[in-house]
Amino acid sequence: MANNTKSSEFQRQQNKEEMKKQLITFATMIIFTIFAFLIVGSGMMSKMLAIPLLLVLALIQVAFQFYYFMHMKDKGHEMVSVMIYGGVWAAILTIAALNLVIWW
Repeated sequence: MANNTKSSEFQRQQNKEEMKKQLITFATMIIFTIFAFLIVGSGMMSKMLAIPLLLVLALIQVAFQFYYFMHMKDKGHEMVSVMIYGGVWAAILTIAALNLVIWW
């Protein structure tokens, strides 16, 4: 009986930590989004600087989505990770090939 209580308490603590991480990640993504809107809306920096910065913010948000909200950091999601990374790789190759064809 005591072992079951310890297990239940451990699971409760794990769930609390997971929720804390998700809330922090969500708040960070909201801040990144507000920052992106401020960059575009205020025109406080040139396009040559704003576009790469916005792309970096977007890539960070995609990583947060994958690892925290789609639970790719958890065990048992290896096949899903392989499929998503394979899709990202295929998209990169497609974009590179189309750029090569257009600008050749």
